[in-house]
Amino acid sequence: QVQLVESGGGLVQAGGSLRLSCAASGRDFSNNVMGWFRRAPGKQREFVARITSRGSTSYADSVKGRFTISRDIAKNTVSLQMDSLKPEKTAVYYCNAYEPSDDSNYWGQGTQVTVSS
Repeated sequence: QVQLVESGGGLVQAGGSLRLSCAASGRDFSNNVMGWFRRAPGKQREFVARITSRGSTSYADSVKGRFTISRDIAKNTVSLQMDSLKPEKTAVYYCNAYEPSDDSNYWGQGTQVTVSS
């Protein structure tokens, strides 16, 4: 059974930092693109960051320079370091694994990040 389990969310003051982690299990994720998405209250889920199996990264414009995605292929984990957080970044953050061979997506259950002003 494929599972993506996020951790590390919580409450932080504006300007603070949080580190999210995602542990993937149930299959080999070494060739997947791993990423993070978020859903703010009343909004649709949106892309935050992704990292390929070769380590190439891409970010949403709104987080460039403040968020850093990384992965440990051997451990099947992906992390998101979030610095200089702003209240508008309050959202549920979701871990994602994309399988390009069949265009399938796997999702975690989400972790709440709340940034207070």
